Amino acid sequence: MKNKPIQYFNKEYVERCRDLTPDQILEFLDDFQKLLSGTPEKCHLISLKIEPSLLNAFKFKSKLSGVAYQTQIKKLMKDWLEK
Repeated sequence: MKNKPIQYFNKEYVERCRDLTPDQILEFLDDFQKLLSGTPEKCHLISLKIEPSLLNAFKFKSKLSGVAYQTQIKKLMKDWLEK
């Protein structure tokens, strides 16, 4: 049996979520379930402003680790959601 991750929320996060509508909550839960299902989804292209020094350092460290920097960004995002 595969263990499912447990998501813990701090008090500050719960307070911020109090203003969410039921539709926003359902959308988040649906997206989170899709993320954990392992079913590939079509990726979306996004634009993100980042200081050049931060991006260069991130790319350099990712290259040293043998991981493409965009893959590392996605991994960090997934890890943060699963906390």
